[in-house]
Amino acid sequence: MPTGIFLINKKNELVELEETDFQSEDIFQELLENYPNLLSGKLIDPEVPRSWLLVDREVGIPGEEKGGGRWSLDHLFLDQDGIPTLVEVKRSSDTRIRREVVGQMLDYAANAITYWPVEQIISVLENRCETQNEDPVQLIKNLFDAEYETYWDRVKTNLTAGKVRMIFLADKIPIELKRIVEFLNEQMDPAEVLALEIRQFKADGLQTLVPRLYGNTSDAEKRKSTSYSKREPWTKETFFEELRKNVSQEQVDLAKQIFAWAENTCDQLGYGRGKTMGSMIPVIEKDGKEHYPFAVWTTGYVELYFQWHSYKKPFDSEELRLEMLEKFKQIKGISLNKDDINKRPSVQFNILQQGDNLEKFFEIHEWFIKQLHN
Repeated sequence: MPTGIFLINKKNELVELEETDFQSEDIFQELLENYPNLLSGKLIDPEVPRSWLLVDREVGIPGEEKGGGRWSLDHLFLDQDGIPTLVEVKRSSDTRIRREVVGQMLDYAANAITYWPVEQIISVLENRCETQNEDPVQLIKNLFDAEYETYWDRVKTNLTAGKVRMIFLADKIPIELKRIVEFLNEQMDPAEVLALEIRQFKADGLQTLVPRLYGNTSDAEKRKSTSYSKREPWTKETFFEELRKNVSQEQVDLAKQIFAWAENTCDQLGYGRGKTMGSMIPVIEKDGKEHYPFAVWTTGYVELYFQWHSYKKPFDSEELRLEMLEKFKQIKGISLNKDDINKRPSVQFNILQQGDNLEKFFEIHEWFIKQLHN
């Protein structure tokens, strides 16, 4: 009895493609590396199909603070909303795919959320781009039409909120895994758990790959209806509403001073779309590009954007970033190292409350703006 897929070739002949197994797991993984669209973004989100950026294969996940790669994830992808997507590939002949791989994936996700700084993910992508002679800034711009800085802020917000996607990929999804995935996806929020089956059919030099997605039950879709891409950005009003839950009135007043300075000094204010954490980012426009001096978070700290400065002139100059770093070190209570010129160190509100620290903070950023316009 025919069980394959039928095609009609150019000679008007009927060709039956028979289902065949993948010869090895590595071949399966290479297919996904070369053709990320196999992750079937339209099946995952029919209304807003997912687009994919491969961060890398065999990505190390730490098991402790500042730890090395305790586990090795098969593939790490990011979508257009900056949602980290963890993919584990197994062939159906591997008995671990029935249950053991689930615990493994949950380990990966739990430790990634807890111990994976976004800077590590950036470093992994940039290293891969360097070996392939690609520009990571342009890559993200071309794929997602996004500014490098704001895109990685989305990734950080998602990690902090636990918004990750876990995908089990196999040539055949066993019924045991299907049931577990559907159960987990209905219960977990904002994390997402899916299983993607990709069957292979071949004949006469032709190869067809047929995907099928499991986990997107109607109950799961209802629970996750407020996806990142559909959430409204924070506003000044909602930012302060959330801030008041986390800090003292004195620190709320300090944040109001920062907002007032940014409104009077910068071209516009930008806001994040984080589900549980809000951010405000001043925007300075120069020669068609946007520059972001810092970000203010509803959890009570300011994030300094040295890392983002390094991607745009004139602060792509290490010397200029070092000069800026030395200015910050003159503020009592701020401790920075030379390596921080390539990172995004944070300053707590309570430090900026002390003495004339806030005035010095503003002076440094007025100097920053002056450098942009020189």
